[in-house]
Amino acid sequence: MVSILDIIGPVMVGPSSSHTAGACRLGLIARNLVGGTPQKAHIELHGSFARTGEGHGTDKAIVGGLLGFRPDDDRLRTALDIAAGEALDYTFAKTKLGEENEVHPNSVRITVERDGRTSVMVGSSLGAGRILVNEIDGYPVEVHADLHTLLLVAEDTKGSIARITTLLADDGVNIATLRVSRRRRGGDAFMVIEVDEPPGDDVRDHIRALPWVRWARRLDKVTG
Repeated sequence: MVSILDIIGPVMVGPSSSHTAGACRLGLIARNLVGGTPQKAHIELHGSFARTGEGHGTDKAIVGGLLGFRPDDDRLRTALDIAAGEALDYTFAKTKLGEENEVHPNSVRITVERDGRTSVMVGSSLGAGRILVNEIDGYPVEVHADLHTLLLVAEDTKGSIARITTLLADDGVNIATLRVSRRRRGGDAFMVIEVDEPPGDDVRDHIRALPWVRWARRLDKVTG
C-alpha cells in the first residue's frame, strides 16, 4: 500500500527525506531513550549516510533530533552550532554495521548518555521520512515511531505481559502491537508495545514499580 506521504514526502527542512527527515526522527528516538537532550552522543554512520550524509545535512538532522527539533524546524540548519550552547558533546564516525545486502544503506548507530544513563540504538531511514529502529541496547526490536511506544526490559516471568496489558487497559490505552524478544529462557525480556493513545505518567510509573521490570521508557511518536 502506497500512502500520499510516500509520493510527496514529509514536510521538512533539507534536500532529502532519507538524509534529513528520517535522520532527524532517528535522533528524536535516541533522545527519548535517555529522557531528554543527551550530554554526550557518538553517531556512527553507515553506507550512504557515511558517504554522502554531510552534503545532505544528515549530521545536522541527527543532532537536531537529539536536541528535540522536528523535521520541519528551521533550526535544523544550524543544529551543530546550537548543540554547543545546549552542552551537547557529539562526535561522528564512519562505520560498517554489516554487509551491504544485509543493512539498509541509510543506517546509523547512536550512543547517547544523560545523567549517568547510556543507551545504544541502531536504526535506518527508509525514505519519505519513514524510519525503522531494529536494535536498542543489544535487543532486536522493530520500532517505526508511527505510534506512541513503550519499551520495557523485564525478567522473563510468567504473567508479566498480562499484568502490563491490564495496567494499560485500566488507563484507557489501546494496544496496537506488542512484541517480545529475549536472549535466553529465564533471562531478561525486551517488550515493545505500540499504543493508540499516549500513556499517562501514572501508568508508566506503575509499570516501572513492578518488581520484575528493570526499566521502562515511553517514546512519543515522531511522524510529524
